[in-house]
Amino acid sequence: MFSTKKVMVATMTTILALGALVPVADAAGVKSASKSYQTGKQKKAYTYAKKMLKQNKDGLTTKGKMFSTAYPTTGAASGYSDFLLGLKKQGYKFTKSQKKLVKKNLVVSTKSDPATLATAIIGLQAIGVNPTKYKPAGAKKSLNLVNTLYKKSMTKQTVNVQSQTLIAVSSNKTFKKPSKAAFSKTSLSKRIAKNQQSNHGWAYNNTVASVDSDTTAMAVTALGMGKSHNGVVTKAAKQGRNYLKKNIYKSGAFGYTYNGKENPNANSTAEAIIALSTNKATAKLINQKAIKSAQKATPLRNMLGYVQHAGTIKGAYSMTLAYGQVSVAMAAYHNGKYTNKFVYQFK
Repeated sequence: MFSTKKVMVATMTTILALGALVPVADAAGVKSASKSYQTGKQKKAYTYAKKMLKQNKDGLTTKGKMFSTAYPTTGAASGYSDFLLGLKKQGYKFTKSQKKLVKKNLVVSTKSDPATLATAIIGLQAIGVNPTKYKPAGAKKSLNLVNTLYKKSMTKQTVNVQSQTLIAVSSNKTFKKPSKAAFSKTSLSKRIAKNQQSNHGWAYNNTVASVDSDTTAMAVTALGMGKSHNGVVTKAAKQGRNYLKKNIYKSGAFGYTYNGKENPNANSTAEAIIALSTNKATAKLINQKAIKSAQKATPLRNMLGYVQHAGTIKGAYSMTLAYGQVSVAMAAYHNGKYTNKFVYQFK
């Protein structure tokens, strides 16, 4: 980027001389992620993630496992579906033993909650397993996880679960809504849009005081995946993207604010990048230009800054989730080329 002091002063002088207004978001001076920087950071994270999977470790302790029946609801650590998808997007080829490991410890049934089913649908597709013909460990018959999810009521679910669900059922064009489904992609999109708060963000508990970038980003991603042309839905998605633009920190990161203190982190920034990638105009804000004035770095540059020399993600409470979201966000960026086939779409 051309960001020397002389260039900035000369540009400002020219603008003032012409009587023009200074742009709200001038790309000059904003640090972006060069291709070499992206490649280097990706390689480090990818190498560490492969080691985690090979050793079946969660990346945080020597004893913590990524896949284990110690996790009663899913058999997998938090964020495993993004972890697997991130590896797939980086070209990883899962071995038969690794697929067996995932399937052996993935505990799902017709009684599973929507969040568990939605996560499983994404995770299984990432390793090349069809979730519509999935035979759970110990079961005699196969189970269609997509149909099972479609028959779960979304009425009392949080917006996060509603968003996860919409992403899952929209992740493959071969998925069909079964008869007696509790919702459709359109009705669920409308429900999510209805939960948007007055400041145009979303909150886990549907209150404006609890609106945050993570929940908002997931809702925006879900609405993009649902591909509804309903006016209320498209307006909500646009307003949601605007909320993210307004709430980026000057560092270029996203996060949450608690007691007046900003808490930027890699996960929130990754979620925002994924959401911004669902629209051609906002996709340019990921690494090509600033979102607001005085912004120090692009979201992509900031997020990759959390990748440490060892490939770990700085400040992550779940290395599985952190690597997953960072790598999925990198894939969503798509080397700066917008595509309407979103990162969570398999076919």
